Amino acid sequence: METVPWLSLITFLPLVGVLLIATLGTGDTEIAKRNVRNVALFTTIATFFVSLYIWVNFDYTTAEFQFVEKYDWLGAGGECSEDGTITTDGGLQLPCYHMGVDGISMLFVILTTFLMPFCILASWNAIQERVSQYMMAFLVLETLMIGVFCALDLVLFYVFFEGGLIPMFLIIGIWGGARRIYATFKFFLYTLLGSVLMLLAMMAMYWQAGTTDIPTLMAHDFPASMQTWLWLAFFASFAVKMPMWPVHTWLPDAHVEAPTAGSVILAGILLKMGGYGFIRFSLPMFPVASEVLAPLVFTLSVVAIIYTSLVALAQEDMKKLIAYSSVAHMGFVTMGIFSAAVARPDTGAYVIQGLQGGIIQMLSHGFISGALFLCVGVIYDRMHTREISAYGGLVNRMPIYAFAFMLFTMANVGLPGTSGFVGEFLTLVGAYQVNTWVAFFATTGVILSAAYALWLYRQVVFGELEKDTLKQIKDLNAREIAVLAPLIIATLFFGIYPKPLFDVTQVSVENLVQEHEKSMAAYRAASQTAEVETVNGEGE
Repeated sequence: METVPWLSLITFLPLVGVLLIATLGTGDTEIAKRNVRNVALFTTIATFFVSLYIWVNFDYTTAEFQFVEKYDWLGAGGECSEDGTITTDGGLQLPCYHMGVDGISMLFVILTTFLMPFCILASWNAIQERVSQYMMAFLVLETLMIGVFCALDLVLFYVFFEGGLIPMFLIIGIWGGARRIYATFKFFLYTLLGSVLMLLAMMAMYWQAGTTDIPTLMAHDFPASMQTWLWLAFFASFAVKMPMWPVHTWLPDAHVEAPTAGSVILAGILLKMGGYGFIRFSLPMFPVASEVLAPLVFTLSVVAIIYTSLVALAQEDMKKLIAYSSVAHMGFVTMGIFSAAVARPDTGAYVIQGLQGGIIQMLSHGFISGALFLCVGVIYDRMHTREISAYGGLVNRMPIYAFAFMLFTMANVGLPGTSGFVGEFLTLVGAYQVNTWVAFFATTGVILSAAYALWLYRQVVFGELEKDTLKQIKDLNAREIAVLAPLIIATLFFGIYPKPLFDVTQVSVENLVQEHEKSMAAYRAASQTAEVETVNGEGE
């Protein structure tokens, strides 16, 4: 079993489903559509079980990358070296196909495979046109998303990272709402523009380090002056992907126009690629720039938390409100991640709580925001409107739905006992240790999130059932309960007992922070030496 390429298997297994769907044809009969849906569902479930096998066999005690695969994928005709390159007979260095997971990326792989079956089930009846193409787009997207978290080569990472734009562009552009074309082009252009700068930075890193191997680059000492420009180039891409204020405006439009499952994946996985990029690239590869520019990230994060929460209060569309809520919650993530890049003012030590909280917050947000969009999709499928004013008093006709919606609303607020609390609390603890004012202003976002979330729940669920259009609305059916129940369990379980998440990430997070601290200590020592030499030179 040790020779099985598990990461390649889990990455490309969804493409087997694509091939099976392609052989079934594109028939419009109910039997043909049912077969396509069954194949897509079975493929995503199989992929999830393979990911569980990887998780069960993951070694929590080491920060090293595991299940590593290195292949000559470009036909160079040589062996992969330690730095992840192959030298051809002509002396040309080519990158290897290099895959692996550590304690940080492992959980994002699990999150991706966990959410995908629910996306297929959520689309069971909602999508009636071009069903085979829709399911194939989602399966291709799953391959590309898993690849992002498993890739250990810059070229491979970039292919997966940018490739994900194509199926999501199609999902929104073909099966989206009335303004889907505008939303898709805005989404595509925003993310592509930022990624072009990242590509230029990757080329500069290759010229400087002589390799595109990510583990090798994490240990490479880039010049401090170069780090700033590389950090900003990567920041341009990851900030748009999360998204951070002020490059967040594409997200509400994309969410509103996307089908329900598209919104689930957009909020649950695609946004997390930006945070993962900060952890995988910005902190370990550009430690000096990360510490110097951390105040910029703190400022943008606090603005995002407060501003987008206030904007959410003014929304009349449920999806748009939840979309702005996602931007605010991603503000907690970036604040927590970069709190690990700044030394405490009192001791000079670096803390891990914020970074740990940022990871947990991203995972928790994947459950909670995905579930909230699924809840919106449930009543949209019945009433074909997302306007908040069109609802009211649903608890009288949909008590099971009211319970599920309430639980996810409380989790979104950060109620203790839910996974939302764990992540937010740790990010605030990390921020408080490095800058009390940042933590103070960010905490106001918790109050504002309670305001817009509870207001939404009050308008939709509570009150008298006065509207005639709602008097015959039906409660959750068996399929919808099957979709929401696992998310409820995950939200409560990891809120009460988050230890399994900490077990996976703890060693990798500690190692990342320790390496960052070593890099900064070496940089400060070198700077002091240079200052002394300069002073001595001037004295002579």
